[in-house]
Amino acid sequence: MAIRFFNTLSRQIEEFIPREPGHARLYTCGPTVYNYAHIGNFRAYIFEDLLQRHLEYRGLKVTRVMNLTDVDDKTIRGCRAAGVPLAEFTQPFKNAFFEDLDTLRIKRADHFPEATAANHIERMISMIGTLMEKGHAYRADDGSVYFRIRSFADYGKLAHFNLDELRDGVRVRSDEYEKENVGDFALWKSWDEADGDVGWDSPWGRGRPGWHIECSAMATGILGEELDIHCGGEDNIFPHHEAEIAQTECVTGRPFVRLWMHCKHLQVEGSKMAKSAGNFFTLRDLTEKGWTGREVRYALISVKYREPLNFTFDGLSAARSALQRLDEWMMRLRSLAVGASGEVAVEGAEAFDLALDDDLNISAALGAVFEMIRDTNRRMDAANLTPNEAAYLLRWLEGVNSVLVFGPDVEPVSEEVHQILERRAEARAAKEWKLSDTLRDEILALGWIVKDTKEGQKLSPAAPVAMHH
Repeated sequence: MAIRFFNTLSRQIEEFIPREPGHARLYTCGPTVYNYAHIGNFRAYIFEDLLQRHLEYRGLKVTRVMNLTDVDDKTIRGCRAAGVPLAEFTQPFKNAFFEDLDTLRIKRADHFPEATAANHIERMISMIGTLMEKGHAYRADDGSVYFRIRSFADYGKLAHFNLDELRDGVRVRSDEYEKENVGDFALWKSWDEADGDVGWDSPWGRGRPGWHIECSAMATGILGEELDIHCGGEDNIFPHHEAEIAQTECVTGRPFVRLWMHCKHLQVEGSKMAKSAGNFFTLRDLTEKGWTGREVRYALISVKYREPLNFTFDGLSAARSALQRLDEWMMRLRSLAVGASGEVAVEGAEAFDLALDDDLNISAALGAVFEMIRDTNRRMDAANLTPNEAAYLLRWLEGVNSVLVFGPDVEPVSEEVHQILERRAEARAAKEWKLSDTLRDEILALGWIVKDTKEGQKLSPAAPVAMHH
């Protein structure tokens, strides 16, 4: 079965065929490190994580680049306001971002290029030079260098709007702007007072790169002139990705990206996330309320990337119960599989793979997993699932989990818990039931549930108590 994705460029579902057979080159827009990333940003990063893990699960090699935007309008404003050098201002947000990736079990990209690195700045300057030579860019009276959008006939092909509405020579210096004020965008911004210490020397004088050229230079510098997939949130389509296509294709003369994938916005409790609305959350805000990284991951992954996601606290509670069902099922299978001598396939297992092959249809994929749980739980209740089938399902679940990464947060059992368990085993052997119960409560207080089974005491992690706001 072919892997098929929706391409923003063609507005169609297309079979995914990487340029080099078996190897996908993937560029994903990373954070602008002027603040802590919020759950809207993480929706995009989790969609990209799902994409990468599914491609790998399907046997492809993936090389992924995720940039860190550490110089742009926002980071410069931030460092000036804080009164510290740019690098000192952005570093804590870079560190926090990597911690958050780990909390959400997002796989690290192969490369995390930083826009301020000397080799990337050099490449940006050289690309701008090429654009100037070819007549696609010009230096304006403010000393900045702008891309001449009229020189690229395909400008607007990603956002699908018509260039005839444009007025010639309208210039936009700011990195982010609306469709309505389309114009020539800045490739190199000449230094001004507001930039403070931030600046690099270039053939056009001291200044700094525009946001768009940063990504083009880092993507092509690491992955080559043609990428297989470029992802981001839908808010990146215009102007950012549109500008990337124009300037890159004008430099290389080749198609820049085969397949563009964009995820829809996230809302919180039904409305747009905004600090003023009090519904703005970073990952840290949620973990402080007692939610775990895997619960947040579940809530952010469980709606297909091309549909808007309404993030709610009810949704987090639902994620918690779904994960509990998954954990309990896995433990049941483990007990049953102890007697297995091999593996026997269980029907319906391929539904998970096929759902994700179909434009990452995660709701169908999760449906397949929970249908499997429902059916096989019934069969275990009726004692007609064999140990060999249980062994097969455990291995299937490993594959599923390499994509979803929903496994339990297993903390190593502490020495203290082991000692109490031993005392409890002795108490039970001596039929001291009251002491056995007291010890069970002590173990629970340390975060573990004890079940007494034919094979002896079994430990499972206790679900954390949620703090409701």
